[in-house]
Amino acid sequence: MTRKDGLLALLVVVVWGLNFVVIKIGLHNMPPLMLAGLRFLLVAFPALFFVARPKIPFRLLLGYGLTISFGQFAFLFSAINFGMPAGLASLVLQAQAFFTIILGAVVFGERLQGKQLVGITLAVFGVLVLVQASLNGQHVALLGFMLTLAAAFSWACGNIFNKKIMQLESRPPVMSLVVWSALIPIVPFMAASWLLDGPSVMWQSLVAIDLTTILSLVYLAFVATIVGYGIWGSLLGRYETWRVAPLSLLVPVVGIASAALLLGETLGALQLFGALLVMAGLYINVFGLRLRRSTRARS
Repeated sequence: MTRKDGLLALLVVVVWGLNFVVIKIGLHNMPPLMLAGLRFLLVAFPALFFVARPKIPFRLLLGYGLTISFGQFAFLFSAINFGMPAGLASLVLQAQAFFTIILGAVVFGERLQGKQLVGITLAVFGVLVLVQASLNGQHVALLGFMLTLAAAFSWACGNIFNKKIMQLESRPPVMSLVVWSALIPIVPFMAASWLLDGPSVMWQSLVAIDLTTILSLVYLAFVATIVGYGIWGSLLGRYETWRVAPLSLLVPVVGIASAALLLGETLGALQLFGALLVMAGLYINVFGLRLRRSTRARS
């Protein structure tokens, strides 16, 4: 990877890591489902006037939009709203990697490798430790934790739809899929907010919208989604997946560090131990076999 592309990849990692802090800040004056709905409204408009519609079956576009967009962010925004620390959310959300592996084995018959089984086992232990930490007098945090896991599972389901889409002969460009799938969750988000928050709360949040919420929406829609996915998709198009994808392991590192710096969040000893187990599981899932092979080559 060239130095320029390496810096672009790290820029996306920082942008996506800060995403969780921005969500936390954006929720201070707006219901979570409405904030998510407005985010995707800004992703879709006006970009869809400049991006061609992906030539894929509508059922796949619908499945992708309802899982990776609506499901993931409905659960994630609600989790942070219910007290899930932003930094910890950035880490727990990475459980999508293990959910994706398991779903891939079920849907596509993919075989699990040894490193994946070890990684999943470590991550499960880490999740159990984090659950125990949440049970120690932090019931609201436990609800947020479970919602974040639901967000990770929704993301994994979206990955399965994404794989089915990318296996088509008319494989769409990344930005075409991102922009047009953003249309799918807008109505469900607004309808869910109408039912759960009520029209008066929704209207009041629009009337009282402040610069902080507006800037949060601009960041979430344009910087994190359009710019972030645009750069990441172009890098995946120019390089092998294994060169680009592992850099996403740095997202929770940036998420936890930025939450500590900007929000004053800290992890207790038990939470830190659980977080390290999850990170170790993710690391082994990506690098386990490669490290073993390099060791054999040296010997």
